[in-house]
Amino acid sequence: MTTWIRHKGWTWGFRSTVLLYFLALIVLPIFGVYVQSFSAGWGHFTESIMDPIAWKAVLLTIKLGVISTFINVLIGTMIAWVLIRYKFPGRTLLNSLVDLPFALPTAVGGLMILLLLGPGSFLGGMAEKLGFEIVFHQPAIVIAMMFVTFPFVIRAVQPLLEELDPLEEEAAYTMGASRTRTFFKVILPSMLPGIISGGMLAFSRALAEFGAVVLVAGNIPGRTLIASVFIFGEVESDNPAGAAAVSILLLTLSFIILWVINAVQQRGKRA
Repeated sequence: MTTWIRHKGWTWGFRSTVLLYFLALIVLPIFGVYVQSFSAGWGHFTESIMDPIAWKAVLLTIKLGVISTFINVLIGTMIAWVLIRYKFPGRTLLNSLVDLPFALPTAVGGLMILLLLGPGSFLGGMAEKLGFEIVFHQPAIVIAMMFVTFPFVIRAVQPLLEELDPLEEEAAYTMGASRTRTFFKVILPSMLPGIISGGMLAFSRALAEFGAVVLVAGNIPGRTLIASVFIFGEVESDNPAGAAAVSILLLTLSFIILWVINAVQQRGKRA
């Protein structure tokens, strides 16, 4: 069996299958978006990306994505720390629940937020009495983005904490370093590549979220209309070229994020 796999014919077949799969699943759809965006001409493309509503939608998406990512970086790092460093009843169950947003349809996540924090719910009613409006406003979008991107930072930081040599911490304590100084000088630098890469992945995923957001956003231009919902609206309005033009903005930003993540990971490997 090993001899067959090593045969040049098998090797060529495996490589060709992988390349064809990659081409059909990723390259061609992306190429199709770029072609569609310029199908109506350069003037229409420029007009589409300069549309004030489109720009407001993209900028709002970036703003809320940054907020949700910042919160997830803080909370996700703490959760990863607790799951690795502490033993307690229910730890295994909690660790398995971290991946729930990956398995759950995002529309179901949006429905849960709507039922939990909507105007007719207990928490939503309490928030309204205090003067806070959640559902159909920007806080609901941030919560939806946080829900779908929740696992990224945790799963990126956990392996780094597991690989951290306890002798490094013990050496720092032996030399008289406090727990705070040891954390910032020894532990945090080891966790930082995972925090950065996980945060960037969470941000990239937040930019593309649709299913959870569309149920709780309200979709008011300039206030709660985000880019993915705007793109859906353009398709529904029979303007695929305009939808593709805005999609290019998100695609380009995603490519930049992936490049940064790869650079961080490569630097971490060399270190």
